[in-house]
Amino acid sequence: MPDLFSPFTLKGVTLRNRIAMSPMTMYRATDGKMSDFHIMLLGSRAAGGFGLVFPEQLAITEDGRTGTSCAGIYDDDQIEGLSRVTAIIKDMGSVPAAQLGHTGRKGSELKPWEGKRQLPPDHPDGWQTRGPSAITFGGRYTFPVHELSIDEIKDIHRAYASAARRALDAGFEWLEMHFAHGYLGASFFSPLANQRTDQYGGCLDNRLRFHREAMDAVRAVWPERLPLTMRLGSDDFNVDGVQFDDAVWAIGQLKDHGLDFADLSLGMNTDATMGIPWNDVGFMVERGARVRQEVGIPVGVSWNLGIPAFADRVIREQLIDLVFLGRPALANPHWPVWAARELAQNDPFSLIPEDWAWWLRSRPGPEGSLGWPPVQR
Repeated sequence: MPDLFSPFTLKGVTLRNRIAMSPMTMYRATDGKMSDFHIMLLGSRAAGGFGLVFPEQLAITEDGRTGTSCAGIYDDDQIEGLSRVTAIIKDMGSVPAAQLGHTGRKGSELKPWEGKRQLPPDHPDGWQTRGPSAITFGGRYTFPVHELSIDEIKDIHRAYASAARRALDAGFEWLEMHFAHGYLGASFFSPLANQRTDQYGGCLDNRLRFHREAMDAVRAVWPERLPLTMRLGSDDFNVDGVQFDDAVWAIGQLKDHGLDFADLSLGMNTDATMGIPWNDVGFMVERGARVRQEVGIPVGVSWNLGIPAFADRVIREQLIDLVFLGRPALANPHWPVWAARELAQNDPFSLIPEDWAWWLRSRPGPEGSLGWPPVQR
């Protein structure tokens, strides 16, 4: 029976454990390029024991960023910084993963601590946002949205394929397509944002066409030996939006197009939501278990999984296959080691590089002297 610290193999890639660091936008990129900051952030989490490590979402086009300080993979000049990131992640024993995305109508915005409001297209740091239909998101997203033409949709699919080639050149070994959180792919899937009357809108099958064609474009250039995964906006928590039954059907369809793994998250296509259980521990696990059972595909979820005993239990009970941690990974770069201590693993320090582990095993000192809090069992 697997546990949180057992290896996980998908295609030709084996993770040392079931713990993944989720992509989180850090607003530290310049011209879409990774820097020493990203090498520090991601290398330390790999050294801290995470099995799979994502940088933030990588925009496939310049206007696919959230803001001007977000990372991209739309230019060959960005490969060098990404290669430095993948090199340190691998050197520390983890697998580097890339998440390709386009923010769609939720782009062109300020940093969260600067107000996160959307900038107008004529602002020096703003641009014309694009989406499936000319429907603004609402709230702080107030500026008109350009409805993509079919030719522009095809251009975006080609941009996905080009980004996948760059990800391979940069050394990534796991590729995720970000179709959640109200971004472009999520908005095509949701009737709240997609009111097209052509082959990309209307019925559920048409609203999934964008995903299928994007995945086909990427699958054509991404090696079969490496995992191709997708973060899907699986529920809008709005009666007029995506329902979870829609997502179960969609993942089955995408499995037939080469999807190897489903990363389930929220749709976030509107602020008009009802009943999102934000404070419930692991509230996406039950949904993940259903997809795993009904579709027969490996599954990971995020949202409130930072309690070690709970994270371990959902793996042991084979409800999901990977635990995705966002804020816990930011709060504690050695979360896996801490969790191993909490769960009474025989050798928690086996999760970190041997040159660090030797010192911590050989010179333990009195209780508390290493700076770890007392074990809570």
